[in-house]
Amino acid sequence: MTIAGLLKAGTLTAALLLSGASSPPPEQPLAPLEGAGWELVWADEFEGTALDRTKWTPEQSCWGGGNNERQCYTDRPENIAVEGGMLLLKARKERFAGPARPPEIAEAVNPTQVQSHTSGKVRTIGLHAWRYGRIEARAKVPPGQGTWPAIWMMPNDPAYGPWPRSGEIDILEAVNIGAKCKDCAGGVGENRTISALHFGDFAPLNRYVDHRNALPTLALPSDDFHVYAVEWGEGVIRFLVDDRVHLTVTADQWSTAARNAKGNPAAPFDQPFYIMANLAVGGRLSEENNAKGVAASSFPAQFAIDWIRVYRCASDPTTGRACIR
Repeated sequence: MTIAGLLKAGTLTAALLLSGASSPPPEQPLAPLEGAGWELVWADEFEGTALDRTKWTPEQSCWGGGNNERQCYTDRPENIAVEGGMLLLKARKERFAGPARPPEIAEAVNPTQVQSHTSGKVRTIGLHAWRYGRIEARAKVPPGQGTWPAIWMMPNDPAYGPWPRSGEIDILEAVNIGAKCKDCAGGVGENRTISALHFGDFAPLNRYVDHRNALPTLALPSDDFHVYAVEWGEGVIRFLVDDRVHLTVTADQWSTAARNAKGNPAAPFDQPFYIMANLAVGGRLSEENNAKGVAASSFPAQFAIDWIRVYRCASDPTTGRACIR
């Protein structure tokens, strides 16, 4: 039986079937989700030996994500691999030339751009998108100054215009894990992951709400696998790590400057969003914090994702509110 089949049958130890020396430890039970009314509607357990192209499209671009990042995202096995029941996004220090921008924001002539690193990014854009529900991933982030792994969501067909008017949901960001950190407890360096919402108007009038979350043990999140999740309903979004809520945001805390959102307090977070996972190299958030810059010793780096799952609220799929308690 496949891991997905075991999950449907209620088996809680499916991760034990994963092969390879880096196999993650046993999973947490699914029973709390079932008790809250969440129903699994989509998942990728990353079985097999190749990325499922019916679920994911690799991004190929070298533009730096608008953050002055240093990577070219490629569609090569050196940067995107499915091995041992996991999706592996790999960042490498190597000079590479590729298309400047991804197709949805590229001009008619997409120039070539050169970067100092390569990495991997996969998206469900144009394939799968969801409005409201619980989206979660079991992942192990890499350490190192200059690493910036993320699992996040953007609107599939932006109803309120370009970023950030149509919103952004950041389930997980991990920046410079283990690097020098004067504001971190525990004496182990940067040990916080980030969740955030972005919204508002075009820069410099863009706004965000975020929270940096340390594990209860103050251990580095790069030491082990953890479950990062968002529970999203009409007018409320909350973020969790290992089923512990660390940030709750309500509609009175977000907004959009788009005129067609007038009279709709849930906008822009009331439309279908798609999922992305990537491992960025450098960029402003990374290079301007902790030990500063990008450390050569951080690469090669690997972002390992055991699974990504999407649930809907079975009793209230229209708003999702009944499952967010």
